Amino acid sequence: MNIDIRSTIMTISILAVVAGLATASRARRTIVEGRKLSFFTKRRHQIELGIRLIIGALALFAFAYLNFRYGEGVMYTYFPPSLTPSLTPTITLTPTITLTPTITLTPTITNTPSVTNTPSVPDDIASQFESIITPGDNYALSGIVFAREIDDGLQPIDPATEFENPLETIYACYSYNMMDEGVQWTELWYRDGDLIQSHTGRWQGGSGGYGVAKLELEPSKWKPGAYRLLFFVGHGWVRSASFTVLGTPPTSTPTITPTQTATPTNTALPTSTPTRTSTPWPTNTP
Repeated sequence: MNIDIRSTIMTISILAVVAGLATASRARRTIVEGRKLSFFTKRRHQIELGIRLIIGALALFAFAYLNFRYGEGVMYTYFPPSLTPSLTPTITLTPTITLTPTITLTPTITNTPSVTNTPSVPDDIASQFESIITPGDNYALSGIVFAREIDDGLQPIDPATEFENPLETIYACYSYNMMDEGVQWTELWYRDGDLIQSHTGRWQGGSGGYGVAKLELEPSKWKPGAYRLLFFVGHGWVRSASFTVLGTPPTSTPTITPTQTATPTNTALPTSTPTRTSTPWPTNTP
């Protein structure tokens, strides 16, 4: 009876540990897959599922430990063991194998990654801030997706990260949740590190939904290079994404506008007309 109870307890504990490991592995995959989703609601559901799986795995590990630690004693309270003679084992010396020391390789020097500066709002744009509302910490913003066109639901059509010239407008689509109405919202567009367009103002998009930012330039100004969009709430950077423009933009053709040129004209000058005058004749004087 003693052997059967111990075997049962050990089997249950091992099965609980195996189930806990499988649940933890599935939780990790679920959370990793959730972080790759573009839209906030789907990503949140996926991450919440992963958290529940982690809690379940911890519960299985706790059950395995408690079962291994106290399960046998609990079982003996309901099934008391019967006394059986036991043999006293004798100690037999077994020769052990002595390991031959091996050469341990000295680790090589690895480069320490440099510190990456957190993006910030330029001072000349920060001086234009109007909002006095302090942003909360509960807002959430999805990843940014770029496309040439969007549909009526503000969803990207044929999203991509590389675009060929000629171009006129690039749309940046995203979703948001728990935003505070009236907080300062800033969009900065960069090309190869140079700021080419900015927009800042009070947030008026409501607490949740879908949003779109757009970069609209003349076709001749879409130079090839790396473009980057940054979002800020207040002074805090919240999201950024990049895309690449390839190909040479079309050159702008100057338009000749006709202008009126004044033509000189002959103007008649006044002429003097001779006037007839009477000349007195001499008279005889008496």
